[in-house]
Amino acid sequence: MTRRLQIAIDGTAGVGKTTIGQMLAKVLACPYLDTGAMYRAVSLLVLRTGTLPSNVPEMERLAQNLNFEARDATSQEAADGRQYTVLVDGEDVSQAIRDPQVENIVSQVAAIPEVRVALVQKQREMAERAGTIIMIGRDIASVVLPDAELKIFLDASPEVRALRRNRQTGNGEEQARRNLEQRDKLDSQRVASPLVVAPGAIVIDTDNLNPEQVLERVKAEIAKILD
Repeated sequence: MTRRLQIAIDGTAGVGKTTIGQMLAKVLACPYLDTGAMYRAVSLLVLRTGTLPSNVPEMERLAQNLNFEARDATSQEAADGRQYTVLVDGEDVSQAIRDPQVENIVSQVAAIPEVRVALVQKQREMAERAGTIIMIGRDIASVVLPDAELKIFLDASPEVRALRRNRQTGNGEEQARRNLEQRDKLDSQRVASPLVVAPGAIVIDTDNLNPEQVLERVKAEIAKILD
């Protein structure tokens, strides 16, 4: 792709943003960032350092100093089913950030304004360096990249999202449902960056669409921009 194109993909937890973002990145041959992995990475560090939930200054420090990298998985790494690899301080934490313990606290960590401010700054810097990028999360179009050329909001019913998340984590559909309900509540209550459909965003209900069909919808929107 010869021109700069920032694509912001937002949506509710477990809706399939990661899958669509990865598929689209392959089609466009451009960088992809799952911002949720950054919040999971901070949550992992919180657990490893024994940081108390009430210690906001330490959580802010962990977020500010996060040495995060996401890249395509090598053929050897892809043997476990992943498409991309997440590194923190050079360590492969792709599996660790999906641990149930991380899943149980990431919504709380992500709701801390100081953590969000630190990571949003890092996300903007990464987008600036990349030029063309696909970035997914819950506040990309509304907060991180409000001037993105394409804004997509993916949604699905709680039942479908719980099923999809369980396929990712294998922690059980009921546990997935509880985690998603908690995340939805916190996402909607955030003051600094609540989960909203940003102005100009295209909403796609994915309940009855498979990933390939969602991808085609997004590609059609990109074609309109590039015409």
